[in-house]
Amino acid sequence: MLQPKRTKYRRNQKGRLKGNAQRGNQLAFGAFGIKSLGTKWLTGQQIEAARVAVNRYMQREGQVWIRIFPDKVMTKKPLDVRMGKGKGDPVGFVATVTPGRMLFEVDGVSLEVAKEALRLAAQKLPIKTKFVVRRDYVAPEKA
Repeated sequence: MLQPKRTKYRRNQKGRLKGNAQRGNQLAFGAFGIKSLGTKWLTGQQIEAARVAVNRYMQREGQVWIRIFPDKVMTKKPLDVRMGKGKGDPVGFVATVTPGRMLFEVDGVSLEVAKEALRLAAQKLPIKTKFVVRRDYVAPEKA
């Protein structure tokens, strides 16, 4: 599961997710990708589930890039605990995603395979996504 090797602080503040992605919003590595259309925290488990879905469908052909990393600590207080008495214990890590952020990229496979693989990945994520194709992509000629 994705998580940082070490963090500077044990607990983060929540922060606010407003506006669109200023970086990581273009295809940088692959010819196809999925881009987020909403704002959400994605957990390491969700990202891993989507990665597994892509790799299974592509049958280890082509290459996959994960463009997000869960580096923010998420805390939770136990059930039946009253308000106050400090912040809860860390339970996992999340990646903060804003609209326009590129989540996954794929290359080395046909358009149809990439589209289906990324559709399966998008089903695993709790966020609306959009399939994008590189501008200069040209489908290979069939012999």
